[in-house]
Amino acid sequence: MSDSLYPPIPLAADAAGPSLLPAGLEALLDRVAERQRGDFGHMVSTQKDDGSLITACDRWSDATLVEGLASLYPEEGVLSEEGDQRVPLTPAYWVVDPLDGTTNFAAGIPYWAISMARFEHGEPVLAVLDVPPLRQRIVAMRGRGAWRNGKVLLPPSQQSHPVGCASLCSRSIGVLQKLPDRRFPGKIRLLGVASLNLVSVGMGQTVAALEATPKIWDLAASWLVLSELACSVQWLNQSPVAIPPGTDLARTDFPVLVADGPETLDRFMPWGEALLA
Repeated sequence: MSDSLYPPIPLAADAAGPSLLPAGLEALLDRVAERQRGDFGHMVSTQKDDGSLITACDRWSDATLVEGLASLYPEEGVLSEEGDQRVPLTPAYWVVDPLDGTTNFAAGIPYWAISMARFEHGEPVLAVLDVPPLRQRIVAMRGRGAWRNGKVLLPPSQQSHPVGCASLCSRSIGVLQKLPDRRFPGKIRLLGVASLNLVSVGMGQTVAALEATPKIWDLAASWLVLSELACSVQWLNQSPVAIPPGTDLARTDFPVLVADGPETLDRFMPWGEALLA
């Protein structure tokens, strides 16, 4: 990876420090986040072929991010939800979800994210999850840690979890009916944003998260954040690691169970297994 993608990192957990991202990338994200905040509450959605929703803001955000990355890093390809969904042929490439949580966005629920990750050798090495309505930006770098708004994030093993929430998605909540005689070991939350459902475990907001049909653009950034925060990640069907270049991922799901540690993963695994039953 180019040194330009590794600006100086704050030396203290409570130091805001310099930006963790290159100036051009930071400016690109700021531009898209600001546009999304401005468009919020004013967008009409339509339905795509797969049943998910899309707005003009999704399309503008996707095009702007793809064009911006192509300008900043011309030798690196881009896979995006609303654009080319094939794994790029370049050694390094980006995976982009321009507006994760379109249903929330279109319904006037102020919770969505911009998800972006840079891949090398088939795995994410730089991740950004920007949450425009909260003005929060989570950044992770392979082998170097994760930060929220410039402050170091601690692994969930170093945090307390008195509430014990667990995140499900609208397609995974059906597992509760498959195990009617077993008590689900968490207080259920449905956030409506796949990337933030998953990363909530690393943030210490939930102890586990189960996603039934995430696409590569849904999970690319949260995958690295979770890895850097030492969370347990169990791919329930196929793994997204090292997918061959040129593979079309438009219809490929990567069901996954995430937990704050191995013991929690074991406790929730029956519901993960039930998802595919």
